[in-house]
Amino acid sequence: MKWTHWLLLPLLLALAAGLGYAVLSLPDRAQGLQSAVAAQLDQSGVTNPVTAVLLNFRGYDTLLEMVVLLLALLGVWSLGASAPACSQSTPGPVLDTLMRLLVPVLVVVAGYLLWAGAHAPGGAFQAGALLGAAGVLLNLTGGRLRHGLGRVALRVALVAGTVAFMAVALLTLLGGRALLEYPPAHAGILILLIEAAATVSIGVTLAALFLGNDATSEREQ
Repeated sequence: MKWTHWLLLPLLLALAAGLGYAVLSLPDRAQGLQSAVAAQLDQSGVTNPVTAVLLNFRGYDTLLEMVVLLLALLGVWSLGASAPACSQSTPGPVLDTLMRLLVPVLVVVAGYLLWAGAHAPGGAFQAGALLGAAGVLLNLTGGRLRHGLGRVALRVALVAGTVAFMAVALLTLLGGRALLEYPPAHAGILILLIEAAATVSIGVTLAALFLGNDATSEREQ
């Protein structure tokens, strides 16, 4: 073990001790912001408190999460192709059949989770994760995702969620409201539009992250 490793060891132990102390110091039953969220839930446009917080009361947090996810992909692409891409082998019958059965199911369930997020557990990130899984399956069965998604369409899909968020934020500011403070009468439809765009962006971004550097060469074709 190098001397730098021994230097990092007490720092890591101190960090672990601090985190452990913080967790053990938490109260058994924290009041939190449940009452405050419940009091404003009627004005949020949705009936699920988690969605209300993520897309309305603290919508700028979710906007920043979308930006971070996009920056992560750009960071991977900026590394470039470090090695020649290996040729895609023909998928076996099991994997090909699995793709044909699961991809439609994943897309349908993703749509359901997107719609259900307004009143039940679900939402854009859960739906986007399923779309990303569908994209991974498509790629494993011969790169159909890469060849089926053009460069312009790929870029539009990647930024759709962030652009939708920023467009709504700009509209709220121009309307004399605070950042991402939706009018109560239109909050529900605005949240649904943002989540629909975010679902597409999250799904495509996760699938592109799976491709890694290989996606760079595909974009340039």
